[in-house]
Amino acid sequence: MELTINHTLRTFEILPETLEALLAMEIPQKRKGIAVALNNRIIPQAFWAETFLNNKDSILIITATQGG
Repeated sequence: MELTINHTLRTFEILPETLEALLAMEIPQKRKGIAVALNNRIIPQAFWAETFLNNKDSILIITATQGG
């Protein structure tokens, strides 16, 4: 199974079921300051647990950083 995460193709033996499960794998310590788009559509954090992933989906994960 394949996902494109931040413009990089990633292969998974078992695809994470939801967007929340993927984020727990990719950035387990970070829960605030994250924006996520699935197939060019912003997904609000309240819907991550119920947003199911499919083979060939494209995910963009943006994290806020401090500084100027």
